[in-house]
Amino acid sequence: MGTQISEHEPTYLRINEVVRQIPPGQVATYGQIATIVGHCTARMVGYAMAALQGDDAVPWQRVINAQGQISPRANSGSTELQRLLLEQEGILFKANGGVDLRIYRWGGPPLAWLLEHGYEPMPQWREG
Repeated sequence: MGTQISEHEPTYLRINEVVRQIPPGQVATYGQIATIVGHCTARMVGYAMAALQGDDAVPWQRVINAQGQISPRANSGSTELQRLLLEQEGILFKANGGVDLRIYRWGGPPLAWLLEHGYEPMPQWREG
């Protein structure tokens, strides 16, 4: 009996590889990660983050929605945990519960890293 591999596993591995690059104190959006990975949707990035186990070395908490908000998950305590982890990294939340993406949005991986790992060199989300 072999281990069954999901058809999305290679994409999930690429998603996780990109998310690992987000430094503490910064965030990325689901769509931003999807654009960097390519052939992927924001929803797929969300599924990949939800599939992570608690002991993984992927900083899932640094991925938020395009409005700068933490997206609710099936696990009711995970929203509070995500906010706590981000606050511990120095990220401040606005009164509406969101993060100011102009301050905390990650600029993406360096060009050399993108090229070395087979990603598009100029992701389209880099628009200010």
